[in-house]
Amino acid sequence: MGAGNVLMRDDGIGVHVVRALCHEGPLPEGVEVLDAGTAAADYLAAMGEVSRLIVVDALRGGGEPGTIYQLSPQEIREKPSARMSLHQMSLLEALSLSRLTGGAPDEVIIIGIEPKTITEGVALSPEVEEKIPKVIKTIVALAGA
Repeated sequence: MGAGNVLMRDDGIGVHVVRALCHEGPLPEGVEVLDAGTAAADYLAAMGEVSRLIVVDALRGGGEPGTIYQLSPQEIREKPSARMSLHQMSLLEALSLSRLTGGAPDEVIIIGIEPKTITEGVALSPEVEEKIPKVIKTIVALAGA
């Protein structure tokens, strides 16, 4: 699931990654790709049948622009300095709520990319854009595991 706002430059990295992933060729059996845009939390209600959910989004963790993080929702809650783009709270709250109702994925992995620029515009910063191939390799490895 790629999350983010493609009209806010690096905030749209999750959407850019899933779009690129769709053009990479065949994915492992049973893998589905979802461009959730800024409505990632809205899609979680339909994720009860998913065993592993990989969410890609911008994440401010304090590293250099383009730094790639791999975290669980619990790790993000424990690190107040790690902030997922503009929709962190709704995504984490939706995950918590879906767990309470028994409709959550068995495992959630968040791949966050440190943004450089979150301002109006559609182009990713070069530091973030150059990480797309590495993030795709990580997703394919996680999806096949």
